[in-house]
Amino acid sequence: MQARDVMTREVVSARPDTPVAEVARLMMARGISGVPIVDDGGTLLGLVSEGDLLRRVEPERSGGRSWWLRLFAGENAEDFVKTEGRHARDVMTKEVVTATPDTHLGEIARLLESRRIKRVPVVEGGRLVGIVSRANLLHAVAANPAPAPETAVQDRDLRDAVTKALEDAPGVSAMQMNVVVAGGTVDIWGYVHTDAERDAARVAAENVPGVRHVQLHLGTVPAAGYWV
Repeated sequence: MQARDVMTREVVSARPDTPVAEVARLMMARGISGVPIVDDGGTLLGLVSEGDLLRRVEPERSGGRSWWLRLFAGENAEDFVKTEGRHARDVMTKEVVTATPDTHLGEIARLLESRRIKRVPVVEGGRLVGIVSRANLLHAVAANPAPAPETAVQDRDLRDAVTKALEDAPGVSAMQMNVVVAGGTVDIWGYVHTDAERDAARVAAENVPGVRHVQLHLGTVPAAGYWV
């Protein structure tokens, strides 16, 4: 399998002038640990990770709680921006490890392990087209696909169709889901807000021509709205 077969296509990103506090809130709201930074044309400029945020400020402030605990608890985010006055371009990692849509998952796994990173942006012609996280790789392993080349192409087309169906389904937050297809069996991973949304995702996938079976791995969004 290649990056294009498992990558998240609807990538949550930010602009270079996005305030750090807004990036942090975006990470909390979407349950992610890294945000790619792109220009208006979609060219990848860098990436802001949790580690980038934690390294920018001294670990402890007055009050006995570390600044990052207060930040991710929704406290003092505005104070942080006001006192530090920094933007995404100031804290982002500029030398980003990337892959292309054709990069094999084995190579991406080696990159994650050797560089000790959690995600690899996927670029094509310099533009951000997706992202592969450790979770995406686990989804691929769980699906345990070993298809013939022609089957892999069919599964790739089917994945695109199911992803589109989820995006078009009313009440379904497709950006919080990842689709893996192997031999016509569709595995949908991610989070939903309600049981009705879970059912809607299943029905949307089942109605795509060529889908043989749908397996859901959809948790419920935590009340705090943040997960790793």
